[in-house]
Amino acid sequence: MSSFSISKSLNKNRVFILQKSELEKRYDPFYYVPELVELEKKVLAQNPKKLREYVKYISSGATPKADEIEKYYATKENGKPFLRVQNLSPTGVLEFDDCKYINDETHNGMLNRSKVEEGDLLIKITGVGRMAVSSVAPKGFDGNINQHVCVIKTGSQEISKTLSAYLNTDICEKLASRRSTGGTRPALDYPALLSIPIIEDLRILEITEKVVQLKKQNETKAEELLASIDEYLLNELGITLPETPENTLKNRMFTTSLKEISGGRFDPFYHQKYFHGLLLSIENSPFEKSILGCHLSEITYGASFNNEYVISGIPLLRIKDLKRNEISIDKVVFLPEMARRFLGNCFVDTNDFLISRSGTVGVVSLVPKEVNGFAFGSFMIKFRLSEKAQLLREYLSYYLNSSLLVKIIGRNKIGAIQGNITIPTIKSLPIILPPLEKQKEIAEYITSIREQAQKLKDETKLVLKLANQEIEKILLN
Repeated sequence: MSSFSISKSLNKNRVFILQKSELEKRYDPFYYVPELVELEKKVLAQNPKKLREYVKYISSGATPKADEIEKYYATKENGKPFLRVQNLSPTGVLEFDDCKYINDETHNGMLNRSKVEEGDLLIKITGVGRMAVSSVAPKGFDGNINQHVCVIKTGSQEISKTLSAYLNTDICEKLASRRSTGGTRPALDYPALLSIPIIEDLRILEITEKVVQLKKQNETKAEELLASIDEYLLNELGITLPETPENTLKNRMFTTSLKEISGGRFDPFYHQKYFHGLLLSIENSPFEKSILGCHLSEITYGASFNNEYVISGIPLLRIKDLKRNEISIDKVVFLPEMARRFLGNCFVDTNDFLISRSGTVGVVSLVPKEVNGFAFGSFMIKFRLSEKAQLLREYLSYYLNSSLLVKIIGRNKIGAIQGNITIPTIKSLPIILPPLEKQKEIAEYITSIREQAQKLKDETKLVLKLANQEIEKILLN
């Protein structure tokens, strides 16, 4: 065996030879990739500690049954944050844009052992993509986690921040991935996680905090730009929204006639005077009006599927991939090819629209060409403009995501805890139809604002990349 050689034309990290004496407890080839083995040797040469040396308590959570929402879950206003992998970020700062909430009974009962408090270290231990992504619970935090995240109590927020900064480096991510097991869903068990070597260097935290500060500044500027879009769009359409009424008992009480509610809904939320004001603001617009259903050639619900994903196959869009005016495919998953037989027409083409029908209801995006042919799940509805429609797709996407339509769609939700909307609701949405030239003008202006905001986000990504390169030089001398 020792006389056997491998062609130099082959990638040495894909094809390599090991002696039996080099094998440790594991036998999977990924663990012995030369690049990772060499990296670990360099890190171990720094005489690092192990993560276990910082741990005073460790636990992972669980996910309450989704089909028993009323029993376990709550709203933001009366619940505790229920953190998942998507709430962790490589900057060490928790992100709450897509956060679920559980009720106090679940927090203090079923998930009592995985409570998260101020200064706790949170680490991703299961799932595709980057491993060991970590964040630190902010001041005054009181929440919980699911089974794909673990909470570590270090006894000090400063220690947690220092560990998080290191765990989020590209070097540590490679060391964590080397220790993971599993095929389609990699995982770090406690022994593997706690064996990660930790190099203490406060310069890492200093660099990370500078990046976090820049990220906050850029995000603030981007949010200001994006926030200006709604006011611009409504002004251009001649829309003046009614004043949101103060949440008082007097304002919550009103009367209506039987004639107004006959043949429709009877719940009081739907018949609030504020919603009548919204519809009146549309009527007062100087432009032509219509309903969305008059301009569609196709509309269909998404497919139901289980969560048994594969490495490659049919790319699947889930509701978490759908953002306002954009679709994220950074974490796309796949269904096996055999699933085509039950997916039917649940595939998207370029320039189709997708709208969320459950969860955060009414999130709309136009399908870009890179998503063409993807399947889509049951929490979404696809619709397509007819060839005769006097609507520009970009204008329609921006219009449907305006605060005006968000409120109107919210009015039409059905269901108490997790509301949803139906195809008839979407087809009945009121549409304002300016001349095509005006639609084009509006769409181009909003697109330019979004591009400015995206430029700020791209700048943050570049700074993160440069910071990681600087940290790598520090860690490996």
